[in-house]
Amino acid sequence: MGKKVKLSQLIMVWFLPLIIVGGLFFPLLGYLVLLMMIFLLSLSYFKGRFWCSHLCPRGAFLDLALSRVSRKAQLPRIFASQKFRWGVFAIFMIFFASQLFVVERNVYSLGFVFVRMCLVTTLIAIFIGIPFQARTWCAVCPMGTLQTKIRLLNRRK
Repeated sequence: MGKKVKLSQLIMVWFLPLIIVGGLFFPLLGYLVLLMMIFLLSLSYFKGRFWCSHLCPRGAFLDLALSRVSRKAQLPRIFASQKFRWGVFAIFMIFFASQLFVVERNVYSLGFVFVRMCLVTTLIAIFIGIPFQARTWCAVCPMGTLQTKIRLLNRRK
């Protein structure tokens, strides 16, 4: 018997093609990524990685579509390493910041930066999700790593 599909995933999965495909033609859709990032980071203070398992459009896509073609092999242990996860975080933040630095300063170009980041990370998620588990990307997702850290900070209070 397969994993139970959440209603939230059936709704949120549509945001991924909206942002990636729609954003290629209407870059302002990239700002949905920014809004989602703000929301997920705020939510993580109270709920940890709730976003990841219930609301993430990419996670929903990985569960609903990629899981059908994934080999479901065990993840390499390095993916669980904090050094590796924070290394991925650093690489993506540098990549993101460099894009913000070089684009034209207008709302369309800045919106397209978010579309491009969503597209690139989704392609990486597909590339590593097929030979391993569908949600392999989730193990190293920069936003997931940051959400975990934010939740830990709240617990220390």
